[in-house]
Amino acid sequence: MKNKIIANFEKKFFGGNKSKHPEFRPGDTLRIDYRIQEAGAKDRVQAFEGVCIRVKRGTADASFTVRKLGANNVGVERIFPLHSPNLEKITVKSRGIVRRSRLYYLRNLAGKAARIRSRFDALALKEVESANEAASTEKK
Repeated sequence: MKNKIIANFEKKFFGGNKSKHPEFRPGDTLRIDYRIQEAGAKDRVQAFEGVCIRVKRGTADASFTVRKLGANNVGVERIFPLHSPNLEKITVKSRGIVRRSRLYYLRNLAGKAARIRSRFDALALKEVESANEAASTEKK
């Protein structure tokens, strides 16, 4: 349990629903633009695109983990703090349908087995099925 003073401080700065980032869930494909300091005083923005495999909710300590396949099919995971000042932008590329909140099983899968169904494909499929059922009931 947190100290009341710390909890009130976190609530004051991070508690509001005024997040600058979009809503996302595990299974979504994200593109994260993250500011990196290079040698000297140079900054640049680096993109990291992959599947969100974990979201840790909270106030100041909220974070999320993104996994991508790098060169030679080597899996790369990175944990991003949600309220980091270095986090430029989060873009949701696609939304996925998963039944778990922690997708650690993707670490052991490769290729087609590691695919995640798109939420929009499933919604479109349901709409087509409902339209077909409505058409078949009208014919009778």
